[in-house]
Amino acid sequence: MAMQSPLPVRDGVNATRLRLPQEGPWGTVMDYVLHRFGHVDPDGIVRRFETGEVVGLGGEPLNAATPLGGHEFLWYYRNLPVEEPVPFTEDILFQDGDLLVVDKPHFLPTTPGGRFVQESALVRLRNRLGLPDLIPMHRLDRATAGVILFSTNPQTRGAYQTLFERRAIRKEYECVSALPHGVVPEGLEFPLTYGNRMTKRKGHLLAIVEDGEPNAESGIDLVRTGTSAGTHAGTAVGHFLLRPRTGKTHQLRVHMAALGLGILNDPFYPVLWDKAPDDHARPLQLLARSVAFTDPLTGTERTFRSRLELRERPGAGPSVSEPARDEPAATALR
Repeated sequence: MAMQSPLPVRDGVNATRLRLPQEGPWGTVMDYVLHRFGHVDPDGIVRRFETGEVVGLGGEPLNAATPLGGHEFLWYYRNLPVEEPVPFTEDILFQDGDLLVVDKPHFLPTTPGGRFVQESALVRLRNRLGLPDLIPMHRLDRATAGVILFSTNPQTRGAYQTLFERRAIRKEYECVSALPHGVVPEGLEFPLTYGNRMTKRKGHLLAIVEDGEPNAESGIDLVRTGTSAGTHAGTAVGHFLLRPRTGKTHQLRVHMAALGLGILNDPFYPVLWDKAPDDHARPLQLLARSVAFTDPLTGTERTFRSRLELRERPGAGPSVSEPARDEPAATALR
């Protein structure tokens, strides 16, 4: 069970937890924290200890004289960065006492991280709806748009988390990819299944493909081909339906690039772009179209579908996806 923070959510953001060493060359807890973070804001750290803003388990305030070794953890509120607003709004698709289902726009992260704290779907929704206990059940990359499930009730959260652990959640994605030389690469017959072995290491931007038994698998089908009607107008593109059977970071992006069908506007795969400001006119053409499952509380079948569209899809018709087909054939391409 996760350790309960003694500090409440503030401005939609959880207090930060820090594990403390039990011994070392620091006489007090504050000495250790200054050693770790004093290069950032030493005056701010001292002020927090003096005003009782740093607490231990149970909410006990830690002061400048609190000796090291008596507390395993401390909690405090971070100073929030100045953030550039993400100019797109999350859309609520469904809400009841247990679940919140949201259509996340491109460029908005699911959870706080780095330079995005208030400008994350979780913090926005906590503040907007007054739900400090709101927790995402899964995540989408900041670059990916579409359906995300959130838990609104800590008492029933475990039942829904079990669905993800048992892989009992059915997800469908859509993407638009440029067709090399204007056609689907020779030798690809859809539907197909692609599998490989992937790892994502902390601190590395890109997922790593390794030799060995596949641990990432995606069903891929071609919906239609044509020319883009968006920013890439005139480019030959394919519109694809994707069914991930595993949930590795960047899995769909890596698999499409490996097939020679890198997703339009992907700054990572197959080639890492130089870092540049977000171009809101060129979102990654990847959309989490739907999430379906048997509700563990009621036994009813539930399906939630995104209202968003991929702007580069061929034909620019009103509908992006066709009716769900049978699972793609198990044609392993590694």
